[in-house]
Amino acid sequence: MQDEESSGGSRFRPRVAATAVALQFRAAPVGAWALLVTTVAGGVAPAAVAWCGKLLFDEIGRGHDADPWRAGGLAAAMGMAGVVMAAMAQATGYLDDLVRQRLAVAVERRLFAKVNEFRGLRRFEDPAFHDRLRLATQASTDAPHNITGFCQQAVQALAQTGGFLGVLLAVWPPMAVLLLACGAASLVSRLALARRQIAVAESVSGRYRRQLFYRSLLTDPRAAKEIRLFGLGGFLHGRLVEAIGSASAAELAVKRRGALAQTGYAVLNAVVTGTGIVIVAVGAAHGRFSVGDVSLFVAATAGIQGAFTGVVVQAGMAAEAVRLFGHYTDLMELPDDLPAGSAPVPRSSGRVEFRDVWFRYDEDGPWILRGVDLVLPAGAAVGLVGRNGAGKSTLVKLLCRFYDPDRGAILWDGTDLRDLDVEELRARIGVTFQDYLTYDFTAQDNIGIGDLPHREDGDRVRAAARLAGIDDELAALPHGYRTQLSRVHLDDDQDGERGVTLSGGQWQRVALARSLMRSDASLLILDEPSSGLDAEAEHRVHRTLAEHRAGRTGLLISHRLGALREADTIAVLADGRIAETGTHDELMRRGGHYATLFTLQAAGYRDEPADLVETETIP
Repeated sequence: MQDEESSGGSRFRPRVAATAVALQFRAAPVGAWALLVTTVAGGVAPAAVAWCGKLLFDEIGRGHDADPWRAGGLAAAMGMAGVVMAAMAQATGYLDDLVRQRLAVAVERRLFAKVNEFRGLRRFEDPAFHDRLRLATQASTDAPHNITGFCQQAVQALAQTGGFLGVLLAVWPPMAVLLLACGAASLVSRLALARRQIAVAESVSGRYRRQLFYRSLLTDPRAAKEIRLFGLGGFLHGRLVEAIGSASAAELAVKRRGALAQTGYAVLNAVVTGTGIVIVAVGAAHGRFSVGDVSLFVAATAGIQGAFTGVVVQAGMAAEAVRLFGHYTDLMELPDDLPAGSAPVPRSSGRVEFRDVWFRYDEDGPWILRGVDLVLPAGAAVGLVGRNGAGKSTLVKLLCRFYDPDRGAILWDGTDLRDLDVEELRARIGVTFQDYLTYDFTAQDNIGIGDLPHREDGDRVRAAARLAGIDDELAALPHGYRTQLSRVHLDDDQDGERGVTLSGGQWQRVALARSLMRSDASLLILDEPSSGLDAEAEHRVHRTLAEHRAGRTGLLISHRLGALREADTIAVLADGRIAETGTHDELMRRGGHYATLFTLQAAGYRDEPADLVETETIP
């Protein structure tokens, strides 16, 4: 993974530049071609104006022999050329903005379409991937445009230099050589600086990502309570400033070196230009050059220097952009973190079996699951018990195929999950995660996104809400199910009114309703679905869910063991293995892990503590 993540960005790759140029012409074909035409014309026009100026000054220099009509025509031609150049500059600016915006949209659309293609969670839990994603996102804004901008600038500079170079060779040939040598040296220096800048950008990427983390914490309303209660504002602000300061200091050091180098080249250019003008002016005084020759020489010198300056500046930006865009192209080429299955999901029973399943999140990390053997019989409810960190949520992630086991297999009606179509598999599963999300959407959307094709089906949404015991509360909101569940975003559908927020228990029931939207799901997974509910709401929800689960395979996870008492089978996960299974009564008679935990919890509801089961130590 490390080799894969570090392979790009540190070297120049022509293929990356070619990809950016091709993207521009795909994103805005008409605008890109029009921009190329105006760019080339913009390079040729100054030379044409300069030649007209030379001819005009030479004609005027003839004194009484000058042709007024010719002089007037040349002056008019220069005026018209100025008008055309001004109009062309405006057109080029507009086309540049047009191409930039369409290119940025196309690049970002492709980037996040690719991110959405990753089926599993492994990449999203990898810091190196997040660093690359941040750089790729940064690249999507300006990098492709800077690359194509350099290509256009180079074409324009070539046209402009070609128009002026003959003048310098005809008037004073050494000037052409000196200007080309200075320009080439400046270009090489700028490219070297660009390499250093992108290396620094890559090295500080993690610090900038940390800066975004602290910034989001300081503005997140969910974090605002603890930040103010514990006085964390200054602490987090200090961490934010430290992350910004360390990153910007490294970047400024590189830019300082670059500024000194480019200043030296600018002084050298000025000296060369001044020397050339003095030599030509002295030659004109001795009659070797005309006034028009001098004006054309000055214009040619300025034109070539300007062309080189534009190329040097754009080249530095393009070199940085190519390396930055390399992260984008590398990310676009990353394979999926899960192999694709294609077999249809059996619709016979929904029986799930774990066979000797081993799993760990990293190759050198600890084993979370160590040979789990567990059967979820079709149509039965299985309760899963275990201490914090025992691997219960990991087991859920494997069952949803966010990861694949390192060893062993998980079977759905006898077929390995790895062989099944993952999207069809997930469509057959309804899950309430322990770490559920609260979306800044309307109440209807917060529930309806659990089954996108039926998101606008009000009856289905309300049916799911009733099952979760939240229908009455949502219907009583200011705009019912169309009320925005957010205090951060205004409700655009309700004339910009502020939304409302829910309590923790209400949000949990909304999340539960979201998973219940999949009324045709074969497997229902409830991971701590009632941890935030009061006793009355918990009892009502579990009674309703027991009726809803009828005929479906269910996996119920809860630390409140009373909620699992009616499960058909209860499994205890300890030390990465299933330590014991059975019904509530069977496990209580056995006096093992489950009996110990249940007795401890039950003692908390009695006036006198019960004698603890001594036959088993709590894992």
